[in-house]
Amino acid sequence: MFPIAPRAVNGAGMAWRFAHSHCPAPRVNLAPENLMNTCNMVSMTASSPRDPLATRLERAFNDHGYEQLSMVGLAKLCGFTRRALYHHFSSKEEAFRFALRWRGELNIVAGMAAGRRLIEEGKGAVDIITEMMDVRYGETRRQLGLSPHALELNDQAFRRARDIMVEAAVDYQAKLAGLLTEMEELGLLRFKPGTTPESLAQSLCDGARGTNQSLPPIPPDQLKTRYHKIITAILFGSAEPGKHRAQP
Repeated sequence: MFPIAPRAVNGAGMAWRFAHSHCPAPRVNLAPENLMNTCNMVSMTASSPRDPLATRLERAFNDHGYEQLSMVGLAKLCGFTRRALYHHFSSKEEAFRFALRWRGELNIVAGMAAGRRLIEEGKGAVDIITEMMDVRYGETRRQLGLSPHALELNDQAFRRARDIMVEAAVDYQAKLAGLLTEMEELGLLRFKPGTTPESLAQSLCDGARGTNQSLPPIPPDQLKTRYHKIITAILFGSAEPGKHRAQP
């Protein structure tokens, strides 16, 4: 249920699928000022007793959008009493922000795992990075496209959780830079003079997020092909300097 891609800053688009945490306390205090620290303790595991709640929340926001839902309505759609939902979240916005952060972190883990899997399979650099971007960003776009409230949910994410999106982008780019360094050590690519793993990771993520914002919009089933093209262009270039300068 989350943004197709961030605008202006390096925010990360995040697919709408609410997920869980293994926070030990019976009640998780998810006030905005505590949210970041709380979610840093989230266990990145897909087998939590709260997974059924995650699925119901995802469906509720996708089917009904953000503005039209109250905590009472959200609780009913999730099969909870209002009091039971408030046991976990003190407001709809807190649930929304928590969902964004958790899904962003989970998508980062999935994207990195996809890259390492293809390295083990002996794939080339373009295929490895394309798969990572498709898992990290393409799935986001495809899931968001299924919601009749996609534009509203995208807007709400930018309005209410831009800080989370930026943090996720920085985190993913740092992890990608580390993997690019490993890929160079494995002989899968070689950095050109003046290029660092960090700058290349930034360019690759910018390219993927820009692809999600393309006009006219790219059909969801063609996203991976477009990622492949933009990644190829970024890694190997599409043109060389000409021998002559244009006349003034």
